[in-house]
Amino acid sequence: MGLLSGKRALVVGVANKRSIAWGIARSLAEEGADLALTYQHDRFRENLDKLVPELPHGALTLPLDVSDDASLDALRESLAAQWGKVDIVVHSVAFARTEDLQSRFVDLPREGYALSQDVSAYSLVALTRAVLPLLQAAGGGSVLTMTHLGGERVMPSYNVMGVAKAALESAMRYLAWDCGGDNIRVNAISAGPLRTLASSAVKAATALRDVPERTPLKRNIALEDVGRAATFLCSDWAQNITGQVLFVDAGFHIMGM
Repeated sequence: MGLLSGKRALVVGVANKRSIAWGIARSLAEEGADLALTYQHDRFRENLDKLVPELPHGALTLPLDVSDDASLDALRESLAAQWGKVDIVVHSVAFARTEDLQSRFVDLPREGYALSQDVSAYSLVALTRAVLPLLQAAGGGSVLTMTHLGGERVMPSYNVMGVAKAALESAMRYLAWDCGGDNIRVNAISAGPLRTLASSAVKAATALRDVPERTPLKRNIALEDVGRAATFLCSDWAQNITGQVLFVDAGFHIMGM
């Protein structure tokens, strides 16, 4: 019996084997959860088809565009038909145009700001609303999103994504209040620097060689560390933790320099 045996988990955001969402999915599955993974494009579906056999019990794979309400509704209907309930929702989605990350924030065009907010922050609200009936059918559950230190501190070249993460964290707290009466907890993990597809577009995030000497624990983290922390937050062991940001970064965020 695993920590999540009998739980059904929706994980949004697996792009490839280096995705934080994939590290979380593996950990959830190892602790007994049944998984549903989403993909936006056929290219990502091909990646999922290669990864799913690595999971102990496989996984459902379903299409989803988090910026399209009709797609979110279709996801809910598919999960309702196949599962009837959802206990865990993992939101690991963010996007900004490369030029909006690498240019000065003051030069950010209106459309770039709107795009990053829609995909990176509002999508948590839209996803939670879409699957809320399934979480209620489970008698409550856990919603988890992924944030970044750039949401509260200035990190060069993170720019518009930092502002989106700040909005995401605020949305997480308001959702925790709205959903708490249904026994639904909403939290976030702020992970330390990892080499992922998303981080490759952020110049500052790729300087990983300097991270260990700047952390209290003198090391960087791995995908497995994020996965284990996520598993804890999604389990009944964290039944009274909601509205929180858990830093999984070897203490990097406490340092002043």
